[in-house]
Amino acid sequence: MSIEIQRQKARGAFFTPPAISHFLVEWAVRRRSDRVLEPSCGDAAFLVPAAERLRDLGVSRRNIPNQLQGVEIHKASVEEAEERLDEEGLSATIVHSDFFDCEPRPVFDAVVGNPPFIRYQSFSGEARAKSLRAALAHGVRLTALASSWAAFVIHASEFLNENGRLGMVLPAELLSVNYAAEVRRFLLNRFANVRLVLFDNLVFPGVTAEVVLLLAEGRGTAKSFEVIQLRDLAALADLNGPGSLDFLPSGGEKWTPALISSDALKVYRDLTRERAFSRLVDWGETYLGNVTGNNGYFTLTAEQVGKLKLGPEDLLKISPPGSRHLRGLTFTAKAWREMANRGARSYLFAPQGDVLSPAARAYVTDGERKEVQKAYKCSNRTPWWRVPQVEKPDILFSYMNHDHPRLIANDAGISILNSLYGLKLRDQLRDVGKSLLPIACLNSLTLLGSEVVGRAYGGGLLKHEPREADLLPTPSAEALDEIGGQLALLKPQLAIALRSNDLSAAVRLVDSVVLTKHMRITEHELQGLRRARELLFNRRVSRAVSARVSD
Repeated sequence: MSIEIQRQKARGAFFTPPAISHFLVEWAVRRRSDRVLEPSCGDAAFLVPAAERLRDLGVSRRNIPNQLQGVEIHKASVEEAEERLDEEGLSATIVHSDFFDCEPRPVFDAVVGNPPFIRYQSFSGEARAKSLRAALAHGVRLTALASSWAAFVIHASEFLNENGRLGMVLPAELLSVNYAAEVRRFLLNRFANVRLVLFDNLVFPGVTAEVVLLLAEGRGTAKSFEVIQLRDLAALADLNGPGSLDFLPSGGEKWTPALISSDALKVYRDLTRERAFSRLVDWGETYLGNVTGNNGYFTLTAEQVGKLKLGPEDLLKISPPGSRHLRGLTFTAKAWREMANRGARSYLFAPQGDVLSPAARAYVTDGERKEVQKAYKCSNRTPWWRVPQVEKPDILFSYMNHDHPRLIANDAGISILNSLYGLKLRDQLRDVGKSLLPIACLNSLTLLGSEVVGRAYGGGLLKHEPREADLLPTPSAEALDEIGGQLALLKPQLAIALRSNDLSAAVRLVDSVVLTKHMRITEHELQGLRRARELLFNRRVSRAVSARVSD
C-alpha cells in the first residue's frame, strides 16, 4: 500500500472514480436553477462535474459559484479543489470547515458526494462526539460503533429542500451492519423514493471495500426501495435495464435480502415464520471464547507442558486456536488427543487455585521477565496471568468462515478461545441440541440465512457478530423432535461428505429431510433458496478474487 493510500485511509478519503461522480451529478442536477452542495469535497471530484453540468444547462460561469458550494475540513484539499476548478475554467464557493459545524439550511436541490469512511476504532474524540450530536439533532441516535459516514449522510440530507435529491457513494455496510439500522430507517422515513445501485465487481481502484450508490429524492416515506444490480461502472449507462427489483424491508431487518430474487425471499420469509424454524438464540446463549491477551504465552503444546512440568491444576484443555480443524459434526476427546499428539496448542495456562504450584510460579515469573503482563488485556486484570473463563460450551460455533458457519458438538468437553463462539444450550434442549442441531443446520435455508444475517469482510470471509449469530434461522426443537430419527440416520453419509469437503452433498441429504419431507417445499422453491444462497456466496467471494487481482 502506497504512502498516499495510507494517508487517504487515515482520513477516510478514497477519491471517487470519474464515472461515478459524473453519473451521480447527471442524476441529481436537473435544472439550470438547481443549487448544489458537495460536502467533504476533497479534490473536487463532484464539484468539477457539477460545475460542468450547470454550465451545460446554461448557467453562466459568473453565476455558478452562487449555485455550487463545497465544504472541506482540510485546508490543503480546499486549495487543491480550487486549483483544479480553475484549471478547468470553472469555479465554486468552497467553505473551509468541518461539515458537522455547518448549520443545515434546506435550500439545496442536490447534495452529491462521497462521505469520509473512518471506522469507529479511529473515529474518536470530539470528531465522533460532534457527528453523534449532529445525527441526534435530526432524530437519529447512532451507536458508538458507527463509522463516520453514518452521521454524515443524515446531516447532509437536511440541507435539501422538499424536492431535493441526495446522490451519495456509501460503503456496502449500509446493507448489513447493525449500527446502520438507524440510517436505513432514516432514509426510508425521510425520502419519498430511494434507489440503491450495487456492483458485482469492485469499482474503487486499489480499495477492497464494496460500495453502493444511494439515490434518494423528495420528502416523504418510502415503504420500499429499488435495487439495481450492475456488473461494473460501464453498466451505469443502462441503469434501467434488467436486474432492477423492488424490496420491501420486513421490520428492522438488514437490507442484504434485497440482493436476492423476490420469489426466493418470499419462500425464505414464509419458512422462517413457520413453527418448524426458530433462531439460534431460542436454543441457548452464544458467547465469545476466552480472551487471553497473548495466545503465544497462554496456549501450550503437550511438549511444552511436559518440559514446564505443569500439572492438571495449572491447565485447561482447549480447542486449539483457529477453527480450521473443526470440519465434522462433533469434536471428540479422541480428536483432541490426536491434535495434542501432533503438536497443536491444546492446553491453556489457567491455574485454578489461589496458590500457584511451583511449576506455575516459575512460568509466571518467566512471563513477567518477558513483560507479558504489559499486554493490554493482561494489564487490565488482577492477577494478570488469570485468564477470565467462560463456560465450556455444548456446541462450538465458527463465526469467521469462507463457506458457512459450522456448528460442532463439543463431545470433548473442552474450553474455547475467542477464535470461536460457544453455544450453551438450554437445559431442556441440551440432549436434542447436541445430537441433532449441527446436522439440522446443514440445510439450504439456514445456509441462506447465514449470508443474510452475517456480513462479508475483507478476503471474502463471512463473519457473524454474537447478535447476528443469535438471528441465524435454525430448525426448531419441535421440528427436531419429529424428524430427529431421520436425521440421525444420515450421520454416516454426512461424515463421509464432510470429510471429503463436499458441502453440497451434505446439504442435499439434510434438505431431503428438513425442507422437502418436513416443510413440504417444492423442488422449484428449494432450487430458488439454493440459487439465492449461491448468489450471496459468490458475491462476497468474488470480492476476494477482485481484491487479489487489484493488488
